[in-house]
Amino acid sequence: MTIRLRALLPLAVALLAVSGAAPSAGARTLVFCSEGQPETLSPPQAASSVAMDAIRPIFDTLVAFAPGTTDIVPALAESWTISPDGRDYTFRLRSGVAFQPGKDFKPTRPMNAEDVVFSFKRQLPGSGVAETFKSAGYEEFRGSGLSQIVERVDVIDEKTVRFRLKQPDAPFLADLAMPVNAVQSAEYAYRMDQQGTREQFDQHPIGTGPFRLADRGGIAIRYQAFDGHWRGQPKIDTLVFSFTPTASLRLQKLKSGECHVAASPDPADAAAIRADTRLRLSSTPGLTIGYLAINTTRKPFDDVRVRRAINLAIDREAILSAIYPGTGRLAAGPLPGASWANDATIGPYRYDPQEARRLLLDAGVTSGLKIDLWFPPDSRTYNPDAKRMAHMISADLEPLGIMVEKNSASWETYWRRLMNGETTLALAGWIGDNGDPDDFMETLLSCAAARDGTNIARWCDQDYDALIAKASRTRDRATRAALYAKAQRIFHEAAPWVPIASAEMLSATRAEVRNFVANPLGFHDFAAVDLAE
Repeated sequence: MTIRLRALLPLAVALLAVSGAAPSAGARTLVFCSEGQPETLSPPQAASSVAMDAIRPIFDTLVAFAPGTTDIVPALAESWTISPDGRDYTFRLRSGVAFQPGKDFKPTRPMNAEDVVFSFKRQLPGSGVAETFKSAGYEEFRGSGLSQIVERVDVIDEKTVRFRLKQPDAPFLADLAMPVNAVQSAEYAYRMDQQGTREQFDQHPIGTGPFRLADRGGIAIRYQAFDGHWRGQPKIDTLVFSFTPTASLRLQKLKSGECHVAASPDPADAAAIRADTRLRLSSTPGLTIGYLAINTTRKPFDDVRVRRAINLAIDREAILSAIYPGTGRLAAGPLPGASWANDATIGPYRYDPQEARRLLLDAGVTSGLKIDLWFPPDSRTYNPDAKRMAHMISADLEPLGIMVEKNSASWETYWRRLMNGETTLALAGWIGDNGDPDDFMETLLSCAAARDGTNIARWCDQDYDALIAKASRTRDRATRAALYAKAQRIFHEAAPWVPIASAEMLSATRAEVRNFVANPLGFHDFAAVDLAE
């Protein structure tokens, strides 16, 4: 204990400046070195994985992912039924679930159906709640399709809520486990509205989660264990998210004892972490995909022969070895290898520069083709070193007479260019939100996504669209997998991407951390975590 407190002294001093108070004697504090500062702590406004991580301690959802998996288990809803036509989901809520008290609000009742209805109607276009408590964003709610799928949500009685869908939707339960769909307090919202301090509702969040927000500053967020949590008080008294944007600094702070858990270590450091007896590396096959998107609306890439040539020209085994050393799996299609719907019978395009040259000549593409290649400005789980990857891809293409202009920009500008279709080749990636294949197949490659922007390749195939739409309306997993397999074959033949790799989800911890479980969706759950003496 003495060693841990001494190691945490630099961070503790900084936290005192944020909170203005010292921790109580004997308090058990766990520090998490997160990847950055969240843009919000309000569930429906969150759009980044960093924000969703920071929201999880405060809030609960109707259903949840079982630790280390994407299996759906009860949470605030203790049970549910689905109508035969797949359009009505009726949830029975858990009794006696308490909301956390806040500085300006003390709840007068437990969580009930009114809170659930409020939380979802706030994000539904056209509802009165949405008009009263409107806010910019709701990107994830729209992106998952819930704004178009949910027809209405109704209170049946105090402990029962019913969702009516416009059509059957197989990923619906998984969508409900996402932090953006956390249950918020309707009583708190209306109290702040009555007081004329509506902004307090989002700026000082109150939920039913295992930790309540203590304070938030420019370098860290501090949470306190909620002793009224329905699962019981967490073993950790204080949880701190310390904003640490670079992987090298997170590892340095982990080694020095300034944090107990570090997000997304550099794969190049994985072997060193495993060899350090003070540290542990937690890894699990990730629901991630890193890829090179080819803008299929730009000539000559509207010709499938040119897109296949690009696939054949890039040495992805070399990229895998250099960028994901021992922590990635070569991708063949749009689904990660860890997805239950991935068709493992479809192999990646082989590395064959000679065949690539033949296809280019066959398509009438001779030397002198100039293209732009965009890469993100910082490391991501799905692409730990995008700049290096861009250089390797460029080196593979230039011997074929393709001159590559490499570009990057700030993350906001970079992503906007991709969404607006302003790139020819672009390195991109995706981390699954809910574990469902629809989150990849529809979000990244549907015709609607080509119009909305998340389909960076701007590829649209009606047969592909029909298959994934049918799969989303079918609950039987075997039937869905067969439909997705057909769609993956269409993708493979059309080659709108160069699939690169599915990265493992990595987290590093100190040896004294107990009960931390890595998750294939990449989030960090501290509800059951403890520290050894």
